[in-house]
Amino acid sequence: MSQTPARPNILLIMTDQHRGDCLGCAGHPVVETPYLDQLAAEGTRFRCAYTAVPSCIPARATLMTGMHQWHTGILGMGRSGGNMTTAYRHTLPGELGRAGYHTQGIGKMHFHPQRARYGFDNLILDESGRELSPGFKSDYRQWFEEHKEGAYDYRDHSVDWNSWMSRPTHLPEHLHPTHWTAQQAIEWLGRRDPTQPFFLKVSFARPHSPYDPPQVYYDLYRDRPLPEPHLGGWAHIHAGRPEQHDVNAWRSRRSPEEIRRARACYYGSITFIDHQIGRILYELQRYHREVWQNTLVLFLSDHGDMLGDHHLWRKTYAYEGSAHIPFIVRPPASWGWPRGQVLDHVVEIRDVMPTLLEAAGVPVPETVDGSSLLPLVQGQAETPWREYIQGEHDWCYSHEQANFYVTDGRWKYIWFPYLGTEQLFNLESDPGECHNLAEDPACAQALAAWRSRLARELEERDCGLVRNGRLVRLELDQVIKSPHLYRYGCA
Repeated sequence: MSQTPARPNILLIMTDQHRGDCLGCAGHPVVETPYLDQLAAEGTRFRCAYTAVPSCIPARATLMTGMHQWHTGILGMGRSGGNMTTAYRHTLPGELGRAGYHTQGIGKMHFHPQRARYGFDNLILDESGRELSPGFKSDYRQWFEEHKEGAYDYRDHSVDWNSWMSRPTHLPEHLHPTHWTAQQAIEWLGRRDPTQPFFLKVSFARPHSPYDPPQVYYDLYRDRPLPEPHLGGWAHIHAGRPEQHDVNAWRSRRSPEEIRRARACYYGSITFIDHQIGRILYELQRYHREVWQNTLVLFLSDHGDMLGDHHLWRKTYAYEGSAHIPFIVRPPASWGWPRGQVLDHVVEIRDVMPTLLEAAGVPVPETVDGSSLLPLVQGQAETPWREYIQGEHDWCYSHEQANFYVTDGRWKYIWFPYLGTEQLFNLESDPGECHNLAEDPACAQALAAWRSRLARELEERDCGLVRNGRLVRLELDQVIKSPHLYRYGCA
């Protein structure tokens, strides 16, 4: 464990369904994120950051435990999925709490049961309409009912939680869940225990659909030229499908205007979140200055959003729009560590827990599979690091969408186990993944190497995915589940 100064306060900020390319500091041609850009300028941005299982529950299980998806037992939100469980032996807030931190979670947690604390001292929840536990009603929903200014509901704009449809919200800005989440964080900072360092997780439920920013944020992008969706030469397989007219379709060939409007609302949601993050940072800098001087900030998302790329929507895919995430670590200014770094090391959500525990001087449990990023953030470029990560998502929307992938941020190999097909992309020359090189004879050697990497990863599971060193196509009645799903009682 590398040496760090006095135990820092920790502010962990998470967005939901936020693409890795949608940051101003990442070079996006349109999206404005001034506060996140400032955090990146004061710390380290990881350019090749991924979520190994690109949907909400598995990503958050990994965040809470630092474990590989095979060990959390949650391989998606479909047939091989499950819920998070209080049976996990070690959680990030649990370890920090035992070490003397005042721990607080605000916003979307996706826990099961929904009021379980998972090691937090307290939770203030916005669960985006999910009422899965008996008698559960989110804190945001209760607050909204008490403070709304008319005879309307928070979802009266009619757009569903996973729809490609979009429109500005009908709510006043201060009643929107994004504003509420930041306000709760600001108020909590005034109530925290001043005798203890704090761990505050602020988890925004947007830019996840519904794409419904306040009008002023939609207007920022309404009349601008916006990036067109990436459309691969292979993407015709997703056009004109039976799902085409479903307002919640996971794949659908939408009109240019529908896509443009969805992107304007999505980008508006991101800028709205950025400005709310700015409110929290202002509160720390203005009214808690000494605390701010010793506060570490880590920002990331659980996964991305396809936004019409290749005629796909939502998440669960191995493609960059879905699996690539923003990831920024801003150490306390008082530490004097490097500023403005952009690193190409391939990192994953499992690295958050060991990073924050090391920063706090807390031993990392043996159950954690991730690696601390602190040596890299500290400027130790020679730190040994993984060559690639392996990701996946089980059958959720359709057997066609189930996938396994491996990437180092420069190349990506994808295997579709129920189709028996594969894709290979050179991300440096083709970041939109438009040109499948799997059938290019010039790339046969690269294809074999990446296929072999995936086979080695999956062979260790000994669950029928690999035979004689070769990937095995699955039959439609086959379901791959981790034995840990039952060990932890997640099923």
